[in-house]
Amino acid sequence: MPTPHNKAEMGQIAKTVLMPGDPLRAKFIAETFLENPVLFNDVRGMLGFTGTYQGRPVSVMGSGMGMPSIGIYSYELYSQYGVENIIRIGSAGSYTDKAKLYDVVLATGAYSESSYARTQNGCEDDTLAPSAELCDALRASAAKLGIPMVEGVIHSSDVFYRHDDRTNPTYWERLRDEKGCVAVEMESFALFHNANVLGKRAACLLTISDSFVSSEATTAEERQLSFTNMMKIALGAEV
Repeated sequence: MPTPHNKAEMGQIAKTVLMPGDPLRAKFIAETFLENPVLFNDVRGMLGFTGTYQGRPVSVMGSGMGMPSIGIYSYELYSQYGVENIIRIGSAGSYTDKAKLYDVVLATGAYSESSYARTQNGCEDDTLAPSAELCDALRASAAKLGIPMVEGVIHSSDVFYRHDDRTNPTYWERLRDEKGCVAVEMESFALFHNANVLGKRAACLLTISDSFVSSEATTAEERQLSFTNMMKIALGAEV
């Protein structure tokens, strides 16, 4: 049944959901890749669509920015709508020259300083893992498509505007060198936690949109419309 954040009825959302942060990216994916996409949600402008891809039902829905936002939407999808798999497809800032602009990153873990997991159910872990099965399906899809991926732990940050990010690089360099973080984003730690708590599957594909080790960056329009390799990998994963 509908929730305060999602007006979909049971059965309108597929077992597998792709979740970009930007609802307009969800609209782009639905209109570009899905057959017969149907809008199931527009509450608060958080667009969600269900269609088919190569004959398989697939949904795509925005998550918003940050862990509290994806925490709400993913928890409801898992617990209220019978969703089994959520693949986050988002943008990230690179912490290493091994992950360059437009590279696709498969998260093998999400490190965070966030209190999300502790507040949600007392979990004290600072690094959470995605579903191994779902990650293997994404690897198989990428191999079939011939799209290379960078794999590694990512940093899920609660803060976009760190006061000393660029002027004092010690912080992100430490996360790279001590925690093995290859890139930074803001949602996956909460997604992985919800999946673990509810016995579901979650994974994360990211496209590098900017870099801490170079001056490269993409525009808002490029982030919305051109990160198609990770979209194709996610859509091609057979789960």
